[in-house]
Amino acid sequence: MKSKNVITIAVFAAIAILTSCGGSKKGGLPNFSDDEFAVSTISTSSAALQTTYPATIKGIQDVEVRPKVSGFITKVFVHEGQTVSAGQPLFSIDSETYQAAVRQCQAAVNTAKAQANTAKLTYKNNKNLFDSHIIGEYELSTAANTLATAEAQVAQAEAALASAREQLAWCVVKSPSAGVVGSLPFKEGALVSASGQALTTVSNISTMEVFFSVSESELLNMGKNNGNMQAAIAAFPPVKLQLADGSFYEQPGKVVKMSGVIDASTGAVSLIAHFANPDKLLKSGGSGSIVISNDNSNAIVVPQEACSQVQDKIFVYAVGKDNKVKYTEIKVNPQDDGKNYIVTSGLRTGDRIVVKGITKLTDGQQIKPITLERYNQKIAEAAKLAESQDNAHEFAKAMSGKK
Repeated sequence: MKSKNVITIAVFAAIAILTSCGGSKKGGLPNFSDDEFAVSTISTSSAALQTTYPATIKGIQDVEVRPKVSGFITKVFVHEGQTVSAGQPLFSIDSETYQAAVRQCQAAVNTAKAQANTAKLTYKNNKNLFDSHIIGEYELSTAANTLATAEAQVAQAEAALASAREQLAWCVVKSPSAGVVGSLPFKEGALVSASGQALTTVSNISTMEVFFSVSESELLNMGKNNGNMQAAIAAFPPVKLQLADGSFYEQPGKVVKMSGVIDASTGAVSLIAHFANPDKLLKSGGSGSIVISNDNSNAIVVPQEACSQVQDKIFVYAVGKDNKVKYTEIKVNPQDDGKNYIVTSGLRTGDRIVVKGITKLTDGQQIKPITLERYNQKIAEAAKLAESQDNAHEFAKAMSGKK
C-alpha cells in the first residue's frame, strides 16, 4: 500500500514540475531572449521572373472575302479549315443577269463599230470631193467630227463591255491569298451582296502574329534603356506563348513591331510578336498569354516574411552598426514569385535586415543579432524539447491512472 502511494506522489510531483516549467506546446517557438532576432546580410544573387501579358492570336494575313456583285450563291467549292492557294475559286454566284449584260454590251460594241465604219466611209468620200473642189471645208470638217464621234462611241461601248465582263468574272469569288478558310456562314442559295457580311476569312497561318500590350511606363523604360524604340524592339528577348489550356507553345517568338499610338483609354501600347506555325497548331482568332523572362544576375532578393506592407508601401527593419533597427522603406519589382521580393531601391549590398519575428520590433529598438542558422537550430531544439515534454505528460497521465 505504501509503495502505491509513493508512485502516485512521484507522478503528481512530475506533473507539478512540468506545469511549473510551462509545459511548452508541441511545435512551439524556441525560448529566445527578448532581444534576439535572426539577421541576414544583403548580398546579390540571380533572380528569374516572368512577366505575363494577355494576348490575341491572328494569322500574319487575315483577309475577309466579300463578293463584288450581288446574287444567290450557286456553289460553295471549299469547306472550313481547307488550305487554299491564291486565286482558287471559293464560291460561285448566279451569273445569268451578268451574262445578259455582257451580251447587251457586245451588241452595243457591234453597233458602234458599224456606225464608225459608215462615218469613216463618209469622211473618205468627202475628202475626195474636197480635194476635187466640189465641197467646201465645212462639209469635210462635219464628216471628220462625225467620224470622231463614232470612234468615241466605239471606245465607250468597248469600255462598257469590259466592265460587264469583269462583273461576270466576279460571279466566281476567288481566294485573294493563300491560307486557311475560316467559317462559312453562307451556304448554297443564300443571297449575298458586297455591302453585307463577309463570305469567309482566308488566313495565312504559316506565321502567326500575337498581339499584346505593355504600359506606357514600361514602353518609356525600354526606350530609355536602349536609346530608342527601334533598338528596344531589336534587343527584345525571345518571348514564350502560353496557350489557353495552360501549356506552352514549343516555338519561341520574336517581337517585331509596335503600334505607333498609345491607347488613351488604357494607357497601353500594342506590341506584335511573330511565331512560326509549321504544324498549324495555332489558329487565327485564338487567345493566350505572352510570357517574358527577366533574368537578373545581380539582384537584391529579400524574403517577403522579412517585409511589412502598409497600403502600397513595403518596409523592412534595417540593422545599424549599433544593432539598432530602423524602419526602412524599400521599392520592389512589381513581379515576384510569391516568396521573395526583388529590391530596386532602399537597400544595398552589405546592409543587414531582420528576417524573422519583425512583428515584435519597433523602430529604434536595440537587438541582439543571431544568424538564421542559429535561429533554425533553436527552432529544432524547441521542437525536441516540446516532444520530450509531451512524452513526459503522457507518462504522467498513464501513471496517475494506475491504481
